[in-house]
Amino acid sequence: MRIQEPQQLAAALERQLAPVYLLSGDEPLQLGEAADRVRSSARRAGYSSRIIMEAGARFDWNQLDQEANSMSLFAEQKIIDLRIPSGKPGRDGSASLSTYCERIPDDTLLLVTLPKLDKSQLGSKWFKALDKNGITMQVWPVDRQRLPAWIGQRMKAAGLTPGAGVADMLADQVEGNLLAARQEIEKLLLLHGTGTITMEQLRGAISDSARFDVFGLVDSALAGNSGRCTRILSGLRAEGTPTPVILWALTREIRTMARISRSVANGNRPEQAMGQAKVWSSRQPLVRKGLQRLPVLRWEQLLSHCQYVDSAVKGAVQTDPWLLLEQITLGICGVSVLPVKLPAYS
Repeated sequence: MRIQEPQQLAAALERQLAPVYLLSGDEPLQLGEAADRVRSSARRAGYSSRIIMEAGARFDWNQLDQEANSMSLFAEQKIIDLRIPSGKPGRDGSASLSTYCERIPDDTLLLVTLPKLDKSQLGSKWFKALDKNGITMQVWPVDRQRLPAWIGQRMKAAGLTPGAGVADMLADQVEGNLLAARQEIEKLLLLHGTGTITMEQLRGAISDSARFDVFGLVDSALAGNSGRCTRILSGLRAEGTPTPVILWALTREIRTMARISRSVANGNRPEQAMGQAKVWSSRQPLVRKGLQRLPVLRWEQLLSHCQYVDSAVKGAVQTDPWLLLEQITLGICGVSVLPVKLPAYS
């Protein structure tokens, strides 16, 4: 059964758990929250065990068949958390998913998450089998017209009442980035507590938001949004944000990505590597995009570039640090730029 909105998913979960859930889309916040909602409902219903499967290019689909047919010694109900980063299960995966739906285990809930599906995938046999036996939902981006209403609902859920014009102003500030919108709402709650938020309070929070804008820069870079990265950097420079603050945030993220990428290259599953790095579930879709975009060598090269930028920030190298920061940020986005002066690759 297809549903269209996160609210419909919440209502369906309250009524009864389905044996199968498929969630797809390219909007990381809503997709992550929808998956968290399914997992939380399943745990409350007694599904105490969870098996995570990352169906990459070399994934053995026999694992799904074996897990579906296995019996727990303690008769535990379990969640099979199946993630398909490419969105395409392939011939073996299609057959495995279709077979799974022909004999769904009584003690198992299957949760499938994957990127936005195209028309051919929506018409495939495996998708129709999942849709027939459970709930499928495509997560759509929130467009500019609907964004103020979305922000208003999130604020009210957090105990905040947006004053006149507040939701519209915040929508302009975050430029469609729902993760950034959530961060701004959390910040307003920390600064002012529950209650009404006025335009003056919002302006004050925005004028004091350099640290949060830096985090928005990092998230936009992981998402591959080079245009937004350039705009954020220009804004940070105009506001007089210290370059060491920006470099610190970029270096920390690149170091984490290099460690996760190296772990995956050594044979670990991405979810295992992200777990070891303590990546929040809501940020994992962004991290996955970064892992898919750049190989481990490139992350390590970017980390060495950060050391060079540090020298420029300290004045030891006569190069504009802002230009170098832009190169590093665009490098995370996967954009090839002509370096002004960077250290030779090792």
